[in-house]
Amino acid sequence: MTMITAEKREYGFIENGIKTKVHMKKGQYISGFSVGILFLDECWYPILPGNVANLTTYDFPVVLKVVPNCTQERIHAGDPTLIDDVIRAAKQFEAEGARVICGACGFFGNFQEQVANAVDIPVFLSSVVQLPWIKTGLKSTQRVGMLTADSHGITPALYKSCGIDSPDYVVVKDLGRLPEFSAIIESRGSFDNDIVREEVVNAALELVRDNPDIGAILLECSDLPPYAADIQRAVGLPVYDFITMIRWAHMATTQRPYDGFI
Repeated sequence: MTMITAEKREYGFIENGIKTKVHMKKGQYISGFSVGILFLDECWYPILPGNVANLTTYDFPVVLKVVPNCTQERIHAGDPTLIDDVIRAAKQFEAEGARVICGACGFFGNFQEQVANAVDIPVFLSSVVQLPWIKTGLKSTQRVGMLTADSHGITPALYKSCGIDSPDYVVVKDLGRLPEFSAIIESRGSFDNDIVREEVVNAALELVRDNPDIGAILLECSDLPPYAADIQRAVGLPVYDFITMIRWAHMATTQRPYDGFI
């Protein structure tokens, strides 16, 4: 077994009965998690199971860290003055032992490239980074439908930061002006969950009906995964979201040895 040295991040898997030397990074005071998730400041609405910021969403441990002064208004606009705070929080996660950093808002994608260049662990800040991979699995004639909380924030700069030069295969539908879903955008403190579910499912159905060449759906917003199963049942297509990305990132950074019969 390879010896873990002080210069390497601890990726070891501890098995019963196997003795090995392990190392703890200085400044790391907890362990047993791989994914650090950055989330917004001053948001006020119910965080449902399935939401990126609800810890019951995961069957593995994650750690969340607020980015101070990172409001919805600023992150949706890609406010460049936020970058120092976002990088500072990402570096704190790295020092604390995170193996990968994700975000809890699709518009963190505005800072994807800068943050990835600032730390020495993988960074996947936005669900939008999945778009090229999703497209690769579809027919060349098919497109990806994306449901977003704010279509005005889906800019060429955000796409570019997320590694997407030509988003011509993406069809975007805005949910931000829906009567009940807008409670999330406006931080109204409460919403009727049944009505929100109906609104987002109907929006997905309209998106597919109006664009029959759509082969998969991406949910940009971190508040949409609670409705992913309902959307998939309604449209009959693969549905990707923040949780598919975070699970993928977790699996890549917590590989376990296999055992079994041959």
